[in-house]
Amino acid sequence: MIATYGFNATLTAKPAMGDQLVDLLLTGLDEGSPGASEHCVVYLVSRSASIPDIVHVTEGWTSEEDHHRIFAGEAAQAIVAQIDGLLAKESQYTDYVPVRGKATF
Repeated sequence: MIATYGFNATLTAKPAMGDQLVDLLLTGLDEGSPGASEHCVVYLVSRSASIPDIVHVTEGWTSEEDHHRIFAGEAAQAIVAQIDGLLAKESQYTDYVPVRGKATF
């Protein structure tokens, strides 16, 4: 499967809560969670090298429709509900159309 829709989110955690935010975001890869879906082909959690409370999430999906459908589900909404309490400010999102690349872990 290839990604035809994706986005990058930049999240700023409250002071000293970057680790908790990363841990929570990584639960998105657990069985039954959005990142574990066959329609999610990229789910990458990173953090700023200089400001550890800034966390980036990059996602690639088979389609925008698949993303919205899965994101509306109970598992995704449970993660989102917990994220809000960890954030110092509103997250920034940039959507994109993947062209080509590689990810190997």
